Amino acid sequence: MEETVVHQDKTFTGVDYSEKTLRNREFVNCTFLSCSFHKSDLMGNAFEDCTFQQCDLTMAVIDSVGFRNAEFIGCKMLGLDFTRCNMFAFSFSFTDCYLDYSNFFGTKLRKTTFTNCKLTEVEFTEADLTSSAFVNCDLSATRFSNTNLEKVDFSTAVNFAIDPDRNKMKKAKFSAMNLSGLLFKYNLDINYDNH
Repeated sequence: MEETVVHQDKTFTGVDYSEKTLRNREFVNCTFLSCSFHKSDLMGNAFEDCTFQQCDLTMAVIDSVGFRNAEFIGCKMLGLDFTRCNMFAFSFSFTDCYLDYSNFFGTKLRKTTFTNCKLTEVEFTEADLTSSAFVNCDLSATRFSNTNLEKVDFSTAVNFAIDPDRNKMKKAKFSAMNLSGLLFKYNLDINYDNH
């Protein structure tokens, strides 16, 4: 078995790992700037306290990958299957990211912050999002079913459709302007003009 190579306190800038296989690596407190992991095979690697800025992780293989306190800023992360990650090291924050078509089915994402992100057709069925926040996020066609949304802040989120009968929603936050996302199944015509 190959020995694990540990990278600590390093900055990687403009590295192209596209369609390459990266194995037996552990990254601690590292920063990745404008790197491409497009269709990379990152299976089994660990990223702890790492920051990814302006990186492309679209369609990367993240089976058994550990992301602990990973911060993603301005990243393109289309079609990632987070259900295949190492669940023992699983905590993130996302800012200005594209997460379209990603899968978080059944994952524990408590206190996860999504800020200014686009989450089109993302799967959150059976996930635990307790105390998370979707700040200025676009949730078009994103699926919430049997999801724990207790204390989740949706007050600035748009384009969501959430059925309160099919999700745990105690103390979830909404603004008066986006409540229609909870009523979609009734096919109501909601008028926001007070005239």
